[in-house]
Amino acid sequence: MNNARRSVPARLAGTVNTISDAGTQYGIILLVMETAQKITVEIPRELLDKAQKASGTGITQTVRTGLQLVAASRTYARLRQFRGKVRFSRSLAGLKADR
Repeated sequence: MNNARRSVPARLAGTVNTISDAGTQYGIILLVMETAQKITVEIPRELLDKAQKASGTGITQTVRTGLQLVAASRTYARLRQFRGKVRFSRSLAGLKADR
């Protein structure tokens, strides 16, 4: 009977199988691994210290924030091209009054 029970998948036999039950947790880990990449970067200590003081966060969050700013810089450059070329339907005084 013991051999017959082993041939039945654990979820069907009503027993707990640690390996297959951990699958959902491994799936979550794999998802994180697919969306994040661990890197090694050499950064001057003074630059890292300045950036951390400016952001008020740890190393990882400081680097993430810096990378996000670099990635957004192209968008900022494109927005600057519109300077003086866009007319708004509301005045500055109207925007302030709407707060």
